[in-house]
Amino acid sequence: MAPLAITLVLPAYNESAVIRNTVTEAVDYFLARRLSYEVIVVADGDDGTREIVMSMAEANPAVRVMGSPERRGKGRGIREAVAVAKGSIIGYADADNKVPIADYGQIEPWVTAEFDLVIGSRALSTSQVERKQPLYRRLGSQGFAFTMRAIVGLADIHDTQCGFKFFKREVAVRLFQCQIVDGYMFDVEILSLAQRFGYSIKEVPIRWRDDRDSRLQLLAGNIRNIKDLLRIRASRQRFSAATAQMGGRRTTVDTF
Repeated sequence: MAPLAITLVLPAYNESAVIRNTVTEAVDYFLARRLSYEVIVVADGDDGTREIVMSMAEANPAVRVMGSPERRGKGRGIREAVAVAKGSIIGYADADNKVPIADYGQIEPWVTAEFDLVIGSRALSTSQVERKQPLYRRLGSQGFAFTMRAIVGLADIHDTQCGFKFFKREVAVRLFQCQIVDGYMFDVEILSLAQRFGYSIKEVPIRWRDDRDSRLQLLAGNIRNIKDLLRIRASRQRFSAATAQMGGRRTTVDTF
């Protein structure tokens, strides 16, 4: 059986208010493009998000749902979804539609051609930020970027945290088999692993708008994030030998 054109993973934590619209927009987009697809929603939490997606899956077998009542982490959810994904291209996007799925059209030509992974970026000159984060969040993001680069690196990537990333299938499978961080820093880990393994990365501009999510735990979250960044830095050494065996393939980071 031929692989599907694309698997879209939507990690969701208590997103019952928006998940139906997000899944519907994705399905409509892929159908309009005549792309064979599957949408996997990884729904943690207890607000009924899983049940909503289950009802959608009964009508459309290309929609699947995973998850748990406990909050297990975005990184873990995507890792488990990638393990069962069937697409030639595997990607993930935010369940609250911060980036419209139509922007996959910006990604597709690059990830089906020479690049191993293509990531959406809010930080390029032609990116469109339609609704900015509050000032305190923007300042926090700048502080995070400084800390992250001091600990892990990734200085040549403008936006590590945009939740709109797509991979060639074999690249996604390898990266997420090696990925261990369950929380928000999994994006940094994936990009760090990609550079370690010599995969080519391209950043493309996207449209993005803040959803005014107030559920983030700034102090506790930042402490966890720093711990995870230190874990990522320590784990880089585990893959040095494997990279050497691959012949030291050089990473390319390309941007518009």
